[in-house]
Amino acid sequence: MVPPMPCVLAVDAGTTGVRSLAVDETGRVVDVAYRELTQHFPRPGWVEHDAGEIREHVTATLLEVAARRHQAGQTIAAVGVTNQRETVVAWDRSTGEPRHRALVWQDRRTAPTCDRLRGEGHEELVRRRTGLVLDPYFSATKMAWLLSDGGVRADEELALGTVDSWVAWNLTGGPDGGAFVTDPSNASRTLVYDIARRGWDDELCALFGVPRRALPEVLPTCGRVGMLGGPLAARGSPLADVPVSAMAGDQQSALFGQACFAPGMAKATYGTGSFVLLNVGDTVPAPSSGLLTTIAWDLGHRGGAKPFSYALEGAVFATGAALQWLRDGLGIVEETSAIGPLAASVPDSEGVYLIPAFTGLGSPWWDPYARGAVIGLSRGLGRAQLARAAVEAMAFQVRDVADAMSRAGADLEALRVDGGASVMDLLLQLQADQLRVPVCRSASTEATALGAATLAGLAEGMWSSLDELASLWAARAEFEAQASTVAADTAHRGWLRALERARGWAAPPAPPAPSV
Repeated sequence: MVPPMPCVLAVDAGTTGVRSLAVDETGRVVDVAYRELTQHFPRPGWVEHDAGEIREHVTATLLEVAARRHQAGQTIAAVGVTNQRETVVAWDRSTGEPRHRALVWQDRRTAPTCDRLRGEGHEELVRRRTGLVLDPYFSATKMAWLLSDGGVRADEELALGTVDSWVAWNLTGGPDGGAFVTDPSNASRTLVYDIARRGWDDELCALFGVPRRALPEVLPTCGRVGMLGGPLAARGSPLADVPVSAMAGDQQSALFGQACFAPGMAKATYGTGSFVLLNVGDTVPAPSSGLLTTIAWDLGHRGGAKPFSYALEGAVFATGAALQWLRDGLGIVEETSAIGPLAASVPDSEGVYLIPAFTGLGSPWWDPYARGAVIGLSRGLGRAQLARAAVEAMAFQVRDVADAMSRAGADLEALRVDGGASVMDLLLQLQADQLRVPVCRSASTEATALGAATLAGLAEGMWSSLDELASLWAARAEFEAQASTVAADTAHRGWLRALERARGWAAPPAPPAPSV
């Protein structure tokens, strides 16, 4: 008998839950464990997670998958970590305990701070150094809020990091020698990392009030971080002597998992939000209106390619979140999986548009004061039309990003898609109609975790090159435009009209005019 080949595990600490997956040498997901995360909404526009719950779910899912792989006779070569990106965790390095709930990337409480900094003329500096915009989406103003209004002390034991840092620190021992690290794909989402110089920026740290000593060391995306420690590595555990060998932000990890290794290749992930990333190679592009520039990965000396890649990104805050709202907020379905068939039961939304700006709008609008809206209702409409409008909104928002990329001189030639909602044929057909390019559903919808796993396997020699990894990618289905250009453009113009009604809705009222 041929013994089973080693596998690689990936931890995907996402927005709605934590999953651990096992990937075999063919790039196939062979095991998965999942735990849902509790969402905390202390006030309108505020979104928090319990960092302790994230830690518990990471441990539980890893042990569950590792035990099953052990029973199947497989050894584990490495663990890779991917994560919700801009979410901030503050913890005590001596005790290992969080000092506040994590502030999630969707959280909008720092919008006034961003307004003030923009009004003081700092946006050009931020844009030039970081590739980002002044928006509460990113980490630095969240860190500043924790240190001021959040009551977190800026002492010598303070650690401020994104979720990858929290997870890796705990995996490698926590207070007992855990590695306090991040990688460029996550660091480049904080507003205090210079993406051209590739290092923490003292001037930006001072601007946002973020203590440099509280930030993690930046290591390559692909490379050994440390060995698993604590209960995961107890004697006799299948995870004993297993290294953590990759860290990547979820969207960059999905770009890697979709084998978009060459400049010009693009992917979209339909998750809680939707994120479109376009590989632009190893040179930092000029800032593009409405888009972000981010570091895709640093492969170090691995993969037989140039180590650094940058990406243009469009970040849409709420797509799958709108489907969850239809389920949990309105109760029109019992399971989100029912929304696709319900939406497909009608030929169109009959002029209904759903703007899912629950926490503002991301790319290309960057409006933290936009709010959700349903426009175009009439008495004869019902659940099916509302479900269809939610699915159409996903396609429209990705088109908005693609249009911004086109204006920047970067037209999409094709789009590889993944994420939970990518199983919907209706969504992908609507997307192809709107973009007028082929939309390819990959064989695995778990591209985010697959990216972390293959990065870790590349670091440890399970795969030898990017060419080898590219050969493992396969499409499960491809969608070409069927609707006419006129019909697609007419529907999109209606979307843009509806969008304008939702923009700026929650903005503070203008001060009264002075009396004469």
